[in-house]
Amino acid sequence: MHKVVNHLVQLQELNMIRDEQKVASGGEHLEQLDASIKAMTSQLPASIRPVYEKLNRRDRMVIVPITDGICAGCGMKIPISLVQSVKQGKDVLSCPNCARMLYFTASAPRRVARRTRRTAPRKVGVARFSSANLMVPDLGAQDMEGCIRILAECMQSNGFVDDGDKLTESALRREAVLSTAVDHGLAFPHVRGVEGGGLTMAAGMSRDGIAPEDTNKKPTHLVFFMVIPTAAGAFYLRLLAGLTQTFRKSEARRTLLAAETADEMWKTLNKLTRSSIK
Repeated sequence: MHKVVNHLVQLQELNMIRDEQKVASGGEHLEQLDASIKAMTSQLPASIRPVYEKLNRRDRMVIVPITDGICAGCGMKIPISLVQSVKQGKDVLSCPNCARMLYFTASAPRRVARRTRRTAPRKVGVARFSSANLMVPDLGAQDMEGCIRILAECMQSNGFVDDGDKLTESALRREAVLSTAVDHGLAFPHVRGVEGGGLTMAAGMSRDGIAPEDTNKKPTHLVFFMVIPTAAGAFYLRLLAGLTQTFRKSEARRTLLAAETADEMWKTLNKLTRSSIK
């Protein structure tokens, strides 16, 4: 059943990519993605397809990993016997609580949980997802792979993830499906299924610009790299929408690109997204 699980994970990823494109690119590539989704759905086994379609109508998260014995979709502790059965991969099995289908992975990058003191004020806006330590005012990379690697290493060195290399590999696999570079010199590379904490974003700038794979697009100047726990899909789309709304405006892009230090970049990013990221 490993083949079916892989098929479901890939199909789910295509659906999520479609949602991202609708938010960040205004409909670009939707026709192509719709055709791929339809074809992959038709290839599901007859016993799995109706279950998939029912779950997909309810929520994009149809199949989720088991992380530390817990369903990444709903947070329920999974019985040991069920965990072992999922590991064996002989059947496609579901969470007893949320009914999502389950799979097991032991090699995914993990986010390192960072606890906030109870007395600390509640963070708002982009501060909920990032920090000044995750700002890189000069990426110094020539391509998107280099940018992703620098931002992943930044996350690791500041204690937000446990393995920057794994994070980079996962992000590049996602880029291979469809580039996350969009109009207005923006790019949103990301990795899903990074469990162990909340959604986290690192941001980097390239004043010279990173040449796009698509020659019809302009060079990328602002890169927002995100790691997304399974249960944070809705937060991710809201953050993506807020960043896109803000930086479609040339004045906002110029203002951020004028920042010279990580601290200036952080303060400027917070100010610019105050009304767009809730």
